[in-house]
Formats: sequence, C-alpha cells, structure tokens
Amino acid sequence: MTFQQLQDLLTNNYRKPIFVILTMMYLAGTIGLQIPESQSFFKNFSAFNLWVSLFLLLVFHEDTNKNFWLFCGITALVGFFIEVLGVKTQVIFGTYWYGKTLGIQLFNVPIVLGANWLILSYCTGNFVNKFVKKNTIVQAICAAGIMVFLDILIEPVAIHLDFWHWKNEQIPTQNYLAWFGISFLIELLFFNLNFNKKNDLAGLLLGLQFLFFLFSYLLTTFYP
Repeated sequence: MTFQQLQDLLTNNYRKPIFVILTMMYLAGTIGLQIPESQSFFKNFSAFNLWVSLFLLLVFHEDTNKNFWLFCGITALVGFFIEVLGVKTQVIFGTYWYGKTLGIQLFNVPIVLGANWLILSYCTGNFVNKFVKKNTIVQAICAAGIMVFLDILIEPVAIHLDFWHWKNEQIPTQNYLAWFGISFLIELLFFNLNFNKKNDLAGLLLGLQFLFFLFSYLLTTFYP
C-alpha cells in the first residue's frame, strides 16, 4: 500500500473515528497524568502519543509534494539537533537536561523531540495561515509568538512530568527568546515553501495540545 492509498483509506473511511480516538487519547492523558496512581502508566505512553499524533497529522495533510516533505525533514532534524546543541553547550536555551519520560534518547535527547518540534511548528503555521493573510514575515512572527505562548504553558508541566529539568528548576528568559528565534525561522520556511497548507486535523491537534498543557499548567501551578 502506498502512502497515498493509506491517506485515502484513513481520511475517507475513518475520519470521524480518528478524530474521536485522538481526542479521547489526549483527554485520557490529561486526566491520567494528574492522578498519582496512574501517572506512571500514562508517562510511559507520552512518546507513543506524540508519534501517533505526528503520523495522523501527516496522513491528513492534503496534496503532499516534495516541498512538504522537505519542510518536515528540515524541521524534525533542526528541532532535534538544536536540542542536542542546547543540552551539550547549555548556551542556547540555558542549563537543562532531559528525564526518562519521553523515551529513547540519542545524544542525551529523546528522539521524539524532532517529532514534537514538527507537530507544533506545522500545526501553529497551519492555524496562522487560516487567519493571517499578511506577508510571510508577519505570519512567521505570529506563529512564533504562539509557539512561545505554548512553551510558557509547557515548561512547568514538563518539569512536573520529568520531561526535562532546568538548573534549580528556574526557567530562564533566554529559553523563550531562543524558542521565538528558532520558531520564527522554521515558520518562515513553512510559509515560503510552496506546498498546500490545508490539513483538517491540524486545528484539532493544536487545540488538544493547548488544552492539555493549559489544564496541566493550572493544576501544576495552583495545586502542586
């Protein structure tokens, strides 16, 4: 079965079930990770959830071409190796290291981080593309701003769930500046490469990630 045939099968015949199942996955994770008795179980599926999310996101992208795959490849590689450099040098984001929750690591960085950068960058770019019709620089600035807002929600949750940790668990302003700069460059690539930006799953996935981290952020911050 070719990738195109797989796309046609899943998007035409299983669209609604996939949307429901993905929503239930994030809902279960949101609740399960906050209950001490089930937290360890759901932690083990954190990386799996991201890989499934990425797979479905790619499947629901309409009209793939070489520029689309180029964006995916560059974003995943840049996202992963910028984390490698960040951990090794401690000068990009600040002093931080990864825990065991996100699974298999290469160079002390979970390999799923490349997938995570791609998911967030793609979904954010897709969202901005629907509502901001200015030039690509303005679009990239808006998308990078959303990425930083998401990271503000993500950081305390990541510490709580052993995704990663900061020196003295203090998140430096440098981290957010680096996130904005890197996200801006990735989003420039997203908006300037010529490929179809339509994906019916991207908005749902971005919303699910936002709600997951918002809910977890509120519980982590006010009920530690």
